[in-house]
Amino acid sequence: MTAKAKKGIDTLVEEIGNLSVLELSELVKALQDKFGVSAAAPVQVVAQQRGEAGQPAAEEKSEFTISMTSCGDKKIQVLKVLRELTGLGLKEAKDIIDNLPRAIKEGVSKEEAQNMKSKLEEVGASIELK
Repeated sequence: MTAKAKKGIDTLVEEIGNLSVLELSELVKALQDKFGVSAAAPVQVVAQQRGEAGQPAAEEKSEFTISMTSCGDKKIQVLKVLRELTGLGLKEAKDIIDNLPRAIKEGVSKEEAQNMKSKLEEVGASIELK
């Protein structure tokens, strides 16, 4: 590519960057009409190629929210484990158990979330990881 062509492309990109969303939408439609193409088709092809190449479709979640949906019939044991895992006082932990379903901890790692889930389920609680 010549320096002149490169400069022309850079200028065009700069001008497109200054357009409003409505103007961009009109530009896309005009280009589709002019050249008889659709902007959606190449995006789908690229997405399919990435999926086939083994790249993950979405990043693995790194932070979880632990929600208790039920404490089962062993309320006192669940209360003890909940206090141990969260460091909550008796009143705060009891408020959580009395107002289920409810998030008990947010922004925890996958390992910590799995650990808390298994300990609470051992004593009869029903837990969801989100």
